[in-house]
Amino acid sequence: MTWDAFHRRGEVLRDVVDTANARRDGVLPRELPGVAETFGDDVALIAALQLRWHTRLAGRIERALSEHPMDLESAVLTAWRGAASELVGVRQILDAYGADPSTPEMGRALETARHKDWVLMAAMAGRASVTDDRAVAVGRAIEEQARAAYDPTATPRHRRDEDVVEPGRQTPLGTIVDRIKARLAA
Repeated sequence: MTWDAFHRRGEVLRDVVDTANARRDGVLPRELPGVAETFGDDVALIAALQLRWHTRLAGRIERALSEHPMDLESAVLTAWRGAASELVGVRQILDAYGADPSTPEMGRALETARHKDWVLMAAMAGRASVTDDRAVAVGRAIEEQARAAYDPTATPRHRRDEDVVEPGRQTPLGTIVDRIKARLAA
């Protein structure tokens, strides 16, 4: 793959992700310019979306664990919900085609990918090792728990410091300078 082809593939995939997230209908956006030429078939497109999902999930888990290193399972649950909120349309496509794959090849690819997600979640939650036979079942249970508290209709909103409210306070904390000024004035 040439450098230009690599970048073109990334641009087309971003368009697919943006369209899926906007539509939220669980249908592959095959009609977008460049999709057929770049991905060839539905299996290649689904695989690219699954990789995007897995990468986002893994990154979210790493970030959540660095913020909450003592509560592994909660960090993984939060990470799954965060990734699902950011990629809500992609998650809906993966769920729809996972439940009813258009080809046996797609079904096998999605099943393998789901197992990898589950093993990752189980291992990062500290509930099973990647070589543990129970990891898939444990990870699946963690995902089910994450889904139980997940609202796919919510629109993700990126949090800023000034949006954070301390427990018991009625107003946002503001920037670090605002917080220091408030403490000095008190």
